[in-house]
Amino acid sequence: MFHKVLIANRGEIAVRIIKACRELEIETVALFTASDQTSLHVRLAHECVRLDSHTDFMNSELIAEIAQFKGADAVHPGIGFLSENTDFVRVCEDAGLTCIGPPLDILEATQNKLAMLDAARQAGIPTVTSSTQLFGEGDFDALKATARELGYPIILKSSRGGRGTAQRLVLGEEQLAEAVRQVYAEALRVYGDNRLYIERAIPKARQIGVQILGDADGNIIHLGEREGSLTWSNRKIIDETPATGLPSKQCEQLWETALQLSRMVGYQNVGTVEFLVDADGQFYFTEFKARLQTDHPITELVSGIDIVQHQLRLASGELLSLQQSEIHLNGHAIMARINAEDPNRHFLPSPGQFHQVRPPIGPFVRLDTYIHSNCNVPGDYSRLVAKLSTWAPDRPGCIKRLKQALEEFVLSGRPQTNVPLIQNVLETQAFLEGAYDTGFSIHALQAGQFPETYVRDLAIAAAIYYVRRNQMFDPSIPERLMSGWHRDSRRLPE
Repeated sequence: MFHKVLIANRGEIAVRIIKACRELEIETVALFTASDQTSLHVRLAHECVRLDSHTDFMNSELIAEIAQFKGADAVHPGIGFLSENTDFVRVCEDAGLTCIGPPLDILEATQNKLAMLDAARQAGIPTVTSSTQLFGEGDFDALKATARELGYPIILKSSRGGRGTAQRLVLGEEQLAEAVRQVYAEALRVYGDNRLYIERAIPKARQIGVQILGDADGNIIHLGEREGSLTWSNRKIIDETPATGLPSKQCEQLWETALQLSRMVGYQNVGTVEFLVDADGQFYFTEFKARLQTDHPITELVSGIDIVQHQLRLASGELLSLQQSEIHLNGHAIMARINAEDPNRHFLPSPGQFHQVRPPIGPFVRLDTYIHSNCNVPGDYSRLVAKLSTWAPDRPGCIKRLKQALEEFVLSGRPQTNVPLIQNVLETQAFLEGAYDTGFSIHALQAGQFPETYVRDLAIAAAIYYVRRNQMFDPSIPERLMSGWHRDSRRLPE
């Protein structure tokens, strides 16, 4: 097992990794910038190193140098930044460091997304229809021709991105140029690689991911599926497991297909095989995510397995201590992604300081976050500030518990959040019945609709402000202070 791990990430995922390392008695080194120095991961790590700029999180050589200087024997890339970056893995190997994740050759295989799609087709696995090449900034004419050939609507996807990040749905050719520009810019900023490819869009689909664990001896197991079909502004907001509306037989098909694809590449460590399921129930393989996923907490809740600890153990050379027959998935779990964004300003980023943070408490309520009272939310990074997850024996009970937890979650300060939007989603009939897909957020919600609790709190705040403003120019002495004794006590001596 490792002695010391440098975490090449920040925010809630850095906190999650630190907690897993603590239980394994591994020392940790955290990275931060000036705007992030109040974050919880800085407080929890054994050691901290300040970076000059947020762009340093993408500097492979610098991070490897810091890890060596601090005496770390491994680096955890977390989510985003340098995760799934083959160049970073090479730099770590050259420096004598273990990059926690799959070995380089396996990562290269999974990162070649077009080759993975082709290999899946040859194995008889249904796949999405896609371009056969990657496109760079100078390839717009070829990209445009390919888009016409595939037929609109299409999806532009970063060669390294997941669903939502550096991805755009394009309904017609008039939208293509602007969408390409946005994907190039976002992919370069987030991943340092702006190449993209094209998929033919599948309308009203369900996004399903199957959690995989594999070791160096070829033992591979799954931990069931997760659904992340609910999105807002191209970002997931709610994930749940098990997937709703899918027959158990179809879920088993997805599990077996995910295991088949994992065996094809000899997968090791933690990963997720992603699929789309159309309105007719046909599933399509889309990509292999060779890293820890943002929504892993809900799988941990239903399986009772610490995925991050297993990731660390597998990277250190240990073999899986579990067999598929020992995996029991119990109950239902739902996760809400809480972002710092302003519902009253078209969900623009909302950085600033939280003056008070009071997390919800109770059985089967889990909060993954980096924020606390008087913590600053930087504007340089992801909007995600917290992941609130609940578990219950059944889906209705899980929804009820999540509603209550959101109601109890106090976030007071300058940043606004998307909590009202999430509460609104949880009240819709489509969500309550599990009858939603990737088009749900766009067609069923309006940004200006807020739950009763939000309107109530806003009305109370407005009333208090009105009273105080009027009293400021018409001061009055409370009646209890008008007695003769009180008046005498305030009289100046003669």
